[in-house]
Amino acid sequence: MKKFGFILLALTLVIALSACGAKKEENGTNNTSAGNGGNEVKEVTLKVGATPVPHAEILNFIKPALKEQGINLEVVEFNDYIQPNTQLYEKELDANFFQHTPYLDQFNKDKGYDLVSVAGVHIEPMGAYSKKIKSADELKDGAKVVIPNDPTNGGRALQLLAANNVIKLKDGVGVSATVHDITENPKNLKITEVEAATLPRVLGEVDLALINSNFALEADLVPTKDAIFIEGSDSPYVNILVARPDNKDSDAMKKLAAALQSPDVKKFIEDKYAGAIVPAFK
Repeated sequence: MKKFGFILLALTLVIALSACGAKKEENGTNNTSAGNGGNEVKEVTLKVGATPVPHAEILNFIKPALKEQGINLEVVEFNDYIQPNTQLYEKELDANFFQHTPYLDQFNKDKGYDLVSVAGVHIEPMGAYSKKIKSADELKDGAKVVIPNDPTNGGRALQLLAANNVIKLKDGVGVSATVHDITENPKNLKITEVEAATLPRVLGEVDLALINSNFALEADLVPTKDAIFIEGSDSPYVNILVARPDNKDSDAMKKLAAALQSPDVKKFIEDKYAGAIVPAFK
């Protein structure tokens, strides 16, 4: 009887262990996805912050291609230029895609951050828009002009005004230009700094607004048609994928960067935005 009881106990243990093994294997499929040729690929989630247009649109376009490579791309949309960097630094995001290098450099300097550029994707030419005039020559004495209030885009807007002979700036101020660097303002323009995202909303209240293309597109403005004047395609303000030093060289980040610089994305940008946004890679 003792021998029979021992055998029965052994069989029970074997059956129980087999059931546990099967259950463990079943639960493990949640962390894998089918890859090419039926091979299983471990899925990695990348949480990327972006402004809605065009950044989130571009990221959503590459989602399927990244999914095939085992990357679940989670796009988190923002309507400001502060939180995407703050949340990336605090590791609430894995990357962000909304800014150009001069802005990132200034932000790192101001905040003591060490965020890094991973890949350049496109250029969003800044444009000057108005509901009251059709050319810069029509600006009246004392006209109201609004520009972005963040340092790099504000300087960029002033450079664009100077390039179109609306004002003159001190020599060599470059992207760091402020309203205090204006040396000539022949029409006594009243230049006010406004948060970049709100510029399209105040367009009807001013004579001229200098607006980044992403916010212009969100407001149904077509930069190549509606802007009175606009930056050329040689603009140095390339929009970049940004990460932290600790994850910038990860396999998943490299795949994301490669997808953003793919021929498919180049065609998507050219077809969808028709020159309002220009690919920054060949």
